[in-house]
Amino acid sequence: MQNKIVIVTGANAGMGLATTIELAKLGAHVIMACRSRERGQQALADAINQSGSNLIELMILDLSSIASIHDFAQAFKAKYDRLDVLINNAGVVSLKRATTKDGFELMMGVNHLGHFLLTNLLLDVLKHAPQGRIINVASGAHKSGTINFQDLYLTNGYNVWKGYANSKLANILFTKQLAHRLKGTNITVNSLHPGTVGTQIGINRETGFGKSIWAVIRPFFLTAAKGSETAVYLASSEEGGTVTGEYFYKKKIAPITSKAGNPQLAEQFWIWSEREVKLNTHPNSV
Repeated sequence: MQNKIVIVTGANAGMGLATTIELAKLGAHVIMACRSRERGQQALADAINQSGSNLIELMILDLSSIASIHDFAQAFKAKYDRLDVLINNAGVVSLKRATTKDGFELMMGVNHLGHFLLTNLLLDVLKHAPQGRIINVASGAHKSGTINFQDLYLTNGYNVWKGYANSKLANILFTKQLAHRLKGTNITVNSLHPGTVGTQIGINRETGFGKSIWAVIRPFFLTAAKGSETAVYLASSEEGGTVTGEYFYKKKIAPITSKAGNPQLAEQFWIWSEREVKLNTHPNSV
């Protein structure tokens, strides 16, 4: 990973922070893409201290805002002419139905649409790398997800686990379709299930609600460092640069549901996603 430029979204805590630290130890230059400047600066200090590397920096990115995603992509391109690895790690779980700044249901908006737009805006610099890699952190929860085009934002009968599962199915459909569209290029695209990891993903982004619950159940979950292992593997291994369009668990290709592997659904969902974030008005769309 020497001299490789890597972006990790949601890098201020949990798996994102653990991934940052491990890749920095391997010699990568890591950009921590974080929503909060205050929490991001604290995480940056932690990452530098734990990795022993000064090749780590903070950039502000709010995946719940289309404007912020465009600003981040422009700021990155003003500083760097290539990107070797993009790790779409950030994720939210919302107990109550909430929406992004642009009116998308929060989990579908952040976990999928935010990363969908970010990735497409960075494709040109990924193509400038000798071998670009896109890594999408999905979940085994995708198995119970569905794509109902009549109500993708769950305006009727919102359920937190249903919404989360849908967003994780979205991650895999995005991976499959993007890998198909990038066939023959220098970029690989893979997704992964990190295992059941005890992170702050279920804690309210504004109030911190849920910390007491996590204090009780966290000992039964994997550590963030353990959960980050497959992402680090895909970012740094030879296989991560040769295999594309797959779903990994414990550093090995794992099975997915028939829905997740449906190419027609993946293409239809791509078109929907493109329309939602107005991607086709941007010159760098695929």
